[in-house]
Amino acid sequence: MSDTSYRDIVKQGLWDNNQALVALLGLCPLLAVSSTAINGLGLGLATMTTLTITNLLVASIRRWLRSEIRIPMFVIIIACVVTAIELLMSAHLHHLYLVLGIFVPLIVTNCAIIGRAEAFASKNTVILSTLDGIVMGLGFTLVLLVLGIIREVIGYGTIFRNAELMLGEWASQLTVTILPGYNGLLLAALPPGAFMGLALLVALKNKIDLWQSNRKKIIRKSVSVDLQASRI
Repeated sequence: MSDTSYRDIVKQGLWDNNQALVALLGLCPLLAVSSTAINGLGLGLATMTTLTITNLLVASIRRWLRSEIRIPMFVIIIACVVTAIELLMSAHLHHLYLVLGIFVPLIVTNCAIIGRAEAFASKNTVILSTLDGIVMGLGFTLVLLVLGIIREVIGYGTIFRNAELMLGEWASQLTVTILPGYNGLLLAALPPGAFMGLALLVALKNKIDLWQSNRKKIIRKSVSVDLQASRI
């Protein structure tokens, strides 16, 4: 496969087909857990790991899966991977696991994961499918992180509060106070704040896409005019 194909996969996962901003999949954990940057980052990494391993496994066995049992097998694979991740988080990141709660096992129901397994991993090689899982998961994680930072700054006036939940006691020093003396805005920490934050991110992406599209049109028009002038 050419380098262009790899670049296309990365571009699709991080921007053009970002599962959180374009497909709008996985909204339940995206909106419920992103009250802080650390919460969003923790669930995002768990989702990215699930996507990567699931795509790898599906691509490895795709030739032996009959169409009649394909979807049930995908669900079983996803459930096994999520269960393993849940047990590892409970053992090594127990406090973060308690904060994320039910949303860790609910990764099984994330439509983005089974969607990539069906739409991509079941039709492509192991290497391409693994890359797709990584970049799709990374795109989802970045949206969770950015949304978490926005909500945390508005809601609490800080960034990376409770970092010790993921990185240990030493990480408590990583908390950055952006707005000293700020009492916080409760709305940002509640679900309505998550909806408004996500709406702003989607609007920003659409604005950037529109600007890029108009810029390409202007460039093409300019090139066309230059060609016509050179012929004359």
